[in-house]
Amino acid sequence: MSRQRRWVAALGALILFGWLASEVALGRAPGFDAGGRALVHQLASPGLTAVMRTVTELGPGVFFWVAAACVAAVLLYRRRTPDAAWLVITLAGAGLLDMTLKAAFHRPRPAPFFDTPLPDSYSFPSGHALFSLCFYGTLAALLAGRTRRPAVRVAVWVLGMALIVLIGLSRIYLGVHYPSDVIAGYAVGLAWLLAVRMGERVM
Repeated sequence: MSRQRRWVAALGALILFGWLASEVALGRAPGFDAGGRALVHQLASPGLTAVMRTVTELGPGVFFWVAAACVAAVLLYRRRTPDAAWLVITLAGAGLLDMTLKAAFHRPRPAPFFDTPLPDSYSFPSGHALFSLCFYGTLAALLAGRTRRPAVRVAVWVLGMALIVLIGLSRIYLGVHYPSDVIAGYAVGLAWLLAVRMGERVM
C-alpha cells in the first residue's frame, strides 16, 4: 500500500470511529446494536459457542501476550530490531488508546449471552478488536513482507484478517460487546497501526 493510500485509509478509519463515537455519546447506537446482537445470536448453537469461546481467547489474555512477547523475542534474536520496535510501539499505543477511550466514554457492557463472565472494563471500544487488529495485522505484515511469492502473501493476509474478524465476532456472539464497540475498535486500531507504520517508514 502506497503512503498516500495509507493516509486515506487512516483518515477514513478515524472518520468512522468519530461517527460511531458520536452515535454512542448521543445514545443513537442502541437500535443498530440491538439488531446486530439479535442477528448474531440467531446463529447460536452449542458447537458454535464452543468455537467462539476458543476464538475469543486469542484476543488479549495470557496466550495473546505470551505470543506477542515470543514474536518480539524472535525478531530481536534475528536482529530485526526495527520490526520488534514496530510491534512493541504498536501494542503499547493500543493499550494506551484502549484505556483512555474506555475511560472517556464510560459505556456499560451489554447483558452477556451463554453466562459469559463480563470483563471489569467499560465496553467502548472493544479492546479485543483493537488489540487483535494491531497484533495480528502487524504479524501478517511482517510475514507477508518476507516472502516474494504473491500467493503466500495473499494467504497470510487472508488468514490474518479472518482471525481478526472472528475475534471481533466472538465478542458480539458471546454478548460481551455491542457491534459498535467492535467496529470502533477496528477503526481506531487500523488508524493507529497505519500511523505507526507511516512513522516507521519516515524514520
